[in-house]
Amino acid sequence: MKNKLRSQQWFGKKGKDGIIYRAWMKNQGIPADEFEGKPVIGICNTWSELTPCNAHFRELAESVRRGILEAGGFPVEFPVMSLGETLIKPTAMLFRNLVSMDVEESIRANPIDGVVLMCGCDKTTPALVMGACSVDIPSIVVSGGPMLTGKYQGNDIGTSDVWRFSTDLRAGLMTQDELNEAEAGLCRSQGHCAVMGTASSMACMVESLGLTLPGNAAIPAADSNRKVLAQLSGRRIVDMVKEDLKPSDILTKKAFENAIKVNAAIGGSTNFVIHLTAIAGRIGVPLELQEFDPLSAPIPLLANLQPSGKFFMEDLYYAGGLPALLKELDTFLHKDCITVNGKKISENYKNARCFNQDVIASLNKPFNTATALAVLQGNICENGAVIKPSAASPHLFKHTGKAVVFENIEDFKARIDDPNLPVDETSVLVLKNVGPKGYPGMPEVGNMTLPLKLIEKGVKDMIRISDGRMSGTGFGTVVLHVSPEATLGGNFSVLETGDIITLDLEARSLNVDLSDAELNARKEKWIKPKNLVDRGYTGLYINNVEQAHLGADFHFLKGGSGSEVTRDSH
Repeated sequence: MKNKLRSQQWFGKKGKDGIIYRAWMKNQGIPADEFEGKPVIGICNTWSELTPCNAHFRELAESVRRGILEAGGFPVEFPVMSLGETLIKPTAMLFRNLVSMDVEESIRANPIDGVVLMCGCDKTTPALVMGACSVDIPSIVVSGGPMLTGKYQGNDIGTSDVWRFSTDLRAGLMTQDELNEAEAGLCRSQGHCAVMGTASSMACMVESLGLTLPGNAAIPAADSNRKVLAQLSGRRIVDMVKEDLKPSDILTKKAFENAIKVNAAIGGSTNFVIHLTAIAGRIGVPLELQEFDPLSAPIPLLANLQPSGKFFMEDLYYAGGLPALLKELDTFLHKDCITVNGKKISENYKNARCFNQDVIASLNKPFNTATALAVLQGNICENGAVIKPSAASPHLFKHTGKAVVFENIEDFKARIDDPNLPVDETSVLVLKNVGPKGYPGMPEVGNMTLPLKLIEKGVKDMIRISDGRMSGTGFGTVVLHVSPEATLGGNFSVLETGDIITLDLEARSLNVDLSDAELNARKEKWIKPKNLVDRGYTGLYINNVEQAHLGADFHFLKGGSGSEVTRDSH
């Protein structure tokens, strides 16, 4: 073992402090020899019945525990706040940074030598990784896995179909009874979304970064192999402690570049950008928004998965999982990046095989030549914005139209179906004040529903622009993460209905046809909106959150404080 176990700073103490640390743990029936030099492994569990994606984690944690015991470790399970994307209002993103603080301080303050991070639902993965990075002790991620593919009237369905069903119901193409039937077949097993939404993108992110054992990303939650991987991860973390293999050893700049390339190939969520940037900020790796585009642009879409394609995460697993896709990307990847099993990433995928090229296409014959991520610049977004070309409509890649502006989410909901709304299929929908500070929390409302009168005409897509986010399960020609957000008084904040907006995807540009003089004149008259909340955590968030292009982390959480705690509690 390279270093003395940090847990011995608690359990190895003499005198009253040592008595207190050991004796109260013994009330759980723990034998004395458990405290004598065994690696103490924390199982950081985001189980919650309010987080349906993670509701099977109590059972999965038992598999992790078995692996830790088998390897000679001492497992201690602890809870942290859990973020359920489907239930939390106003948005789970508001609390990502809070959970990261919970994780960081729970690890640092307790006698833990290594930690298994159990995460699944969208924000639980980046939050746990961010917190662990700021402590930097040996850490391994175990994802909960995607749910089984949904079924409806003989067809495969998934979360991305929620947006289609909703539109069909509004257009009268689907009855409420049919919607109820689809709802019953949508989520038919434990696990997170079955498509390449944010949860699956995060699972792929941590595997491509090297923070998980190979194959972690795609194993369905209901498959017994998910438990096998959890048990093997429990074994492996004990050895990682002995080797002193920490996140800072794994999360190099090359590892981040690999993750960006993989995200492009899988058609990953645009939320990937914000979460990866925040993780980089915690581990001390410089990573700017403008770096994402040149790394993503050469990578075609290989994974034929919803929302950019046809298939589901269950199909990806059967086709060979992420290792098979990584092998196809071999020429693009940094092959020498170290992963949690101590091997180079190339060693982890060298024997992988693709069993279905309809699901995992080849570089020679990609599923879609459009990449999954593009970064835009222009006078609407001084600090950048993002779009997902692989899930957008090619006929809108270069488009000019008149803006229809909504000042906030309430304004949008009140007017979007107004028959007198001055909108047609060439218009550009603009939604303001749904950014990190303005909403607050930057919700997934960027893929605005289309006006009913256009849906009834058969319109399927329009350019939509906002300072908010979009669910990874969403699709359409949707520009997101406009920075600076409207509440800060940049150019985006003064857009008006009737302004002429041009999106040019090939040029990576997003502009409004207004002179600098006109924009400045409008900004002089602009009145900053009042904060919706001033107290408590939300007040803290509004006052300290950084903009989307910086990862929407708190400025005071950048970097880490390490794992050392020198003062005792009694």
